[in-house]
Amino acid sequence: MRRIRVRPQGTAERFVCEEVPEPAPEPGRLVVRTEAVGVSVGLLRMLASDPLPEAGPGGEMVGHVTAVGPGVESYAVGDRVGGVVFGGLYAEYVLASPALVSHVPPEPSAGEALALVRGGLIALSALRAGRFAPGESVLVTAAASGTGHLAVQLAKALGAERVVAAIGAGHPAGARHGGGTEGAGEAGATGEAGPAAGSSLAVEGQGGFTEKAAFVRDCGADAVTGYADADWGAPVDLVLDGVGGELVQRGVDALAPYGRLVAFSAGGGSVDAGSLLGGLKSVTGFSIGLIGRERPDLLDERRAELWRLWAAGLLRPRYTALPLTGIARATALLASRTNRGRVLLTME
Repeated sequence: MRRIRVRPQGTAERFVCEEVPEPAPEPGRLVVRTEAVGVSVGLLRMLASDPLPEAGPGGEMVGHVTAVGPGVESYAVGDRVGGVVFGGLYAEYVLASPALVSHVPPEPSAGEALALVRGGLIALSALRAGRFAPGESVLVTAAASGTGHLAVQLAKALGAERVVAAIGAGHPAGARHGGGTEGAGEAGATGEAGPAAGSSLAVEGQGGFTEKAAFVRDCGADAVTGYADADWGAPVDLVLDGVGGELVQRGVDALAPYGRLVAFSAGGGSVDAGSLLGGLKSVTGFSIGLIGRERPDLLDERRAELWRLWAAGLLRPRYTALPLTGIARATALLASRTNRGRVLLTME
């Protein structure tokens, strides 16, 4: 099988495509032939590491089970699954834990399924964690990202009266907004990419602020604001923050009385408690990984809801797909922060 090996810093070529044996099924594990794998901020962080992690990059994938290890009862050969692996992601076959994957319907394309299996799950779960109700207003930061653009669509599909998209222009890899990193909350599922579901776009020049604004409006946003704008418009009932840093406090300030902010970014940030008191506002932290460990039944409900919404035509996952050997181009796109939607690699 083909596998991408990541080489240490200082080497001319960071990514090498090599032929290696397919993994054998281990006790309690699945072997999955991948259809698509995600390119994430986690990969950018790994590239900056010295030494590199032995397991190699991890992240989300979608594919079909080709072998089942002893002790696995919930999956069979031929099942389509999607989820997260913690190493060896960029390969035609991966070893996966049954606890970290779920069944995927046959109808979505590989790109659609990859975009929804992690980013869509985070977006829907964050909305539910924020106790969203139809008729409310919602502001989404990193709204052009792999998770953010789906949060915009989900809010509209579930009855939001007004959706505000907060976006930034492209900036170099590692640039941060007052301590936060755009899209940092997606733990292996971030990116901003193509304007049409299933499209494979040129990597260069996908978009600064103007292009992102048009993209999020096409996703259903009623208004667009920039991170640097002094005024984010009329107060909202709910803020979903996937950036962190100073935008956490900006999000709190954008809340109406009794408003809620859900923080799901790994980018940190702090809040002035006094800014919560006057408007009886609240802030909730959200981690998809922790919820998966503590309440897997809740995530099963969210997944079922997500696939129903997709089947009803209410979600249009947007992504840029590149071949496995295009990983360097995909990484450059993600590092530029000018992508729109999801960035992924396919095995075609």
